[in-house]
Amino acid sequence: EEQLVESGGGLVQAGGSLRLSCEASGFTFDEYFIAWFRRASGQEREGISCISSSDGATYYAESVKGRFTISSDVAKNTVYLQMNNLKPEDTAFYYCALSYGGYGSNWYLSRYEYEYWGQGIQVTVSS
Repeated sequence: EEQLVESGGGLVQAGGSLRLSCEASGFTFDEYFIAWFRRASGQEREGISCISSSDGATYYAESVKGRFTISSDVAKNTVYLQMNNLKPEDTAFYYCALSYGGYGSNWYLSRYEYEYWGQGIQVTVSS
């Protein structure tokens, strides 16, 4: 059974850092994309970062570029999201998701192109 499990969320002060982890299990194909999304209260789910398993290519939303870094540990089937210089507006429920591929020039951060989702984890940044 395919499964994605997030960990590492919590409460942090503005300017602080957190590292989220997304552990994947049960997936049968070697080439895939894992992305992080977030949904703040009253807002739509936003794609913020993606990494390719085949070549390690990464993609970021403008809102997190320069502050967040996505990486992967293939041996552990885990993708990480290092979040630095956190701001109160980063407060949201964070999800990881997996896709085997999508369409369009910006599909990497489109929630419609991801078939598998984790349960999500809360990140709260206090001012």
